[in-house]
Amino acid sequence: MSAIPTITVTPGAAARAYGTTATGGSGGATPDFGATLQRAIAGAVSTGQAADQQAMAAIAGKGNLTDVVTAVSRAELTLQTATALRDRFVQAYQDVMQMPI
Repeated sequence: MSAIPTITVTPGAAARAYGTTATGGSGGATPDFGATLQRAIAGAVSTGQAADQQAMAAIAGKGNLTDVVTAVSRAELTLQTATALRDRFVQAYQDVMQMPI
């Protein structure tokens, strides 16, 4: 019986990995947070648009139901993730604003 490895992912490591993946692995400059966030938002928007295109193709009779359900589920998961991140950012902002100077 093989043991399942445990991997601990820190937020900083996840951001660096996403930045490396989004920039194609170029090791020169470190991407800033704003650019990484902008790429993530653009990816979320494109996922929603892909779901819309799949749904329109299905309505026109040219789409596959499995592809539509998969695209809509992916868009829903992306929206839930974006909402959770927004809530975390707002909570972090509120925590910082409540800190005594």
